[in-house]
Amino acid sequence: MTTMDLTPLWRSTVGFDRALDLLDAALPRGAGDNYPPYDIERLAPDRYRITLAIAGAEPADIDITVEQNVLTVQSRGFREDRRYLYQGIPAHPFRRVFNLADYVQVEQAAFENGLLTIELVREVPEAMKPRQIPIAKPASDKPEQDAKQAA
Repeated sequence: MTTMDLTPLWRSTVGFDRALDLLDAALPRGAGDNYPPYDIERLAPDRYRITLAIAGAEPADIDITVEQNVLTVQSRGFREDRRYLYQGIPAHPFRRVFNLADYVQVEQAAFENGLLTIELVREVPEAMKPRQIPIAKPASDKPEQDAKQAA
C-alpha cells in the first residue's frame, strides 16, 4: 500500500487548509472503518442521495447533524435488550462523516427497511450564479452627427 505525505503541501501553501484537510481525510487509513456501508448517488446536476445500510436500527437510534459543511451520521448502538444465540448483524455504535461542498444542504432524511436515505441539494445563491453581461455600444465622439443621422 502506498502512502502519501502531504507535508510539502502544508509547508508551501497558505489558505488551502480546508482543501488539504479534505484530501487528508479521503486517504485510506487501512482496514477497520467500513461500517455502515453506504452509497452516494448523483440524481441530477444539483441533487444527491446518500444511502446507509443500518439493519436492525430504529430512527431513534440514529443522529444526523450538519455543521459547517460536515454531515455526521452516528449511532449509540442498538438492540441492547435482546438476547441472541448468534448475532451476525452488526449493532455497534458508529460515526460516519461526509464533507459537503459549499451550498449543499440536507433536504430530508428517511429510514425504511434498514436503509437510511439522506437527500441533498445544492442551492447556489443568485448572487453567486453566473450571469450574462450585456455589451453596450460605445458612445459616439460626435453627438451632432448622431443627431443628424437620427433625424
